[in-house]
Amino acid sequence: MNADLHCHSTVSDGQFAPADVARRAHANGVTLWALTDHDEVGGQHEARATSEALGMRYLSGVEISVTWAGRTVHIVGLGIDPTSRILIDGLARTRDGRAARAEAIGEQLAALGIPGAYEGALEYVSNPDMMSRTHFARFMVEHGHCGTTQEVFDRYLGDGKPAYVAHRWAKLADAVGWIQAAGGEAIVAHPGRYAYSPLEFDAFFGEFIDLGGKAIEVVTGSHTPDQYREYADVARRFGFEASRGSDFHAPGEGRIELGALPPLPADLKPVWERWL
Repeated sequence: MNADLHCHSTVSDGQFAPADVARRAHANGVTLWALTDHDEVGGQHEARATSEALGMRYLSGVEISVTWAGRTVHIVGLGIDPTSRILIDGLARTRDGRAARAEAIGEQLAALGIPGAYEGALEYVSNPDMMSRTHFARFMVEHGHCGTTQEVFDRYLGDGKPAYVAHRWAKLADAVGWIQAAGGEAIVAHPGRYAYSPLEFDAFFGEFIDLGGKAIEVVTGSHTPDQYREYADVARRFGFEASRGSDFHAPGEGRIELGALPPLPADLKPVWERWL
C-alpha cells in the first residue's frame, strides 16, 4: 500500500490545484491518497472525484493549525466528512486573522530590508483567506533573498525568527473535537518539527490520547530518516498507530516527492487499516 496521506493544493499553500495533485500522486504510484489542506476543506470534492476517476483510493482530509504551550502544532484529520458543519465552522474561526498576520509579516520583512514582500507574496496566493508563510517564502526565493523555502523559514519566518508573527490558532481539544464530530481520526502531523522538551512532549501526547487521539505521523517528508526511527519508537511507547505522508506542497520544496516515501516499519499498525 503506497499511502500518501498528507499533501497540499492551491486551496491552502500548495502550488497545484487539487485535481493536479491527484494526478501527480497517481502517476507516482500512490494507491491511497488524502488531500490535507491547511484549515480548509474546499478542495475535497475535486480531489475525491479525480482520485476515483483514476482508480485511486481516497480519504478526505484536513490539517488543522493548533496552538499548544505557546507553539504551533498541526493535527491532520483523516476520513472526515467535509460537509460537517461543526468542522467547517471551526476551520473558519481558525482561519480568521490570517490576513492581518500576513500584513504584519510584510511589515517585519520591510523593517529587515525586504520591501514589497506582502504585495509579492500575494501573487502566489490562490485562496485569499489562506495567505501563509509559504507564500512569502516563494516570493523571497524567486527574488533571490534566499536559496530555498527552507532557508527562508530558517532565517526569517520560523518560530522565533526575526519576521515571525505569532497567531493564536485552535486549541488541541477543539481541533480533535471537530475532526471527531466529522467522523474522522486525528493524527499528530510531523511531530519531529516541534521544539518541545521530552517532558512537554509527554504532556502533549498524554493530552492528545485523553482527547481520543490514536495516531502520529512517523514517515513523513517533514522528518529526516533518523526521525523516522525516533518517532517509530514514540509510536511503540505510546501505542500509537502510524501514518505516512509526503507533506507535498510543490516540486523541490520538501525533502521528498509525493508518493516516494519509504514504508512504515513492519511492526507498526498503519492508521489507514481502519478504512480498508
